[in-house]
Amino acid sequence: MIAIDHLSRPGRLHDVSFEARPGRVTGFLGPNGAGKTSTLRVLLGLDRARDGTALVAGRRYADWPRPLTVVGALLDGSGAHRARSARAHLRWMAASNGLPRSRVDEVLDLVGLSAEAGKRAGRFSLGMSRRLGLAAALLGDPPVLILDEPVNGLDPSGIRWMREFLRSSAGEGRTVLLSSHLMGELAGVADDVVIIDRGRVVASGTVGEVTAGHPTLEDAFLALTAGGTTW
Repeated sequence: MIAIDHLSRPGRLHDVSFEARPGRVTGFLGPNGAGKTSTLRVLLGLDRARDGTALVAGRRYADWPRPLTVVGALLDGSGAHRARSARAHLRWMAASNGLPRSRVDEVLDLVGLSAEAGKRAGRFSLGMSRRLGLAAALLGDPPVLILDEPVNGLDPSGIRWMREFLRSSAGEGRTVLLSSHLMGELAGVADDVVIIDRGRVVASGTVGEVTAGHPTLEDAFLALTAGGTTW
């Protein structure tokens, strides 16, 4: 489980609290600049908060000795050095967490990159980079997945694959936290929704609870945020 409790960071986050539970896809929704990535960066120990806590399975991310076996995260890009091949990048990550080399080929196959395993990351398209980042997130077969704008750069077939993967991951009991500023990205995928605007949570609950009184999730989003605009 992911537990965000009264998280504050000057100029970014203001008393942000919500949970993402096992067996469910939680959509973290908000306009560009609303505080989604800032929240995830604090959760993953990349930034510090002034107040509050951000825990994964009851601990801070930094306190897990082999974090890839607990949390799989996909933020911007693949995280790979441009001169390294996809396979070399994943082998290095696997070794850092004591994972078997055999797992590298398994995740490359899972995300559809087996044929590109020897290609340098610097030659990858945006969509391929997202797939490589997801492969890295899956290396340790973690029970928690944290994905920031995961369909960015994917073609329609890739988007469909990602949606099916997210649903199957939740069906296996994983906690899936998916951030996005696109309502269509969450359609038919999310069980729960957290809407953040200008660094504050303005709504949270099941999709049905958040959309109550509104025809669609997009209508609820527009009503609850600053016109759904980017800033």
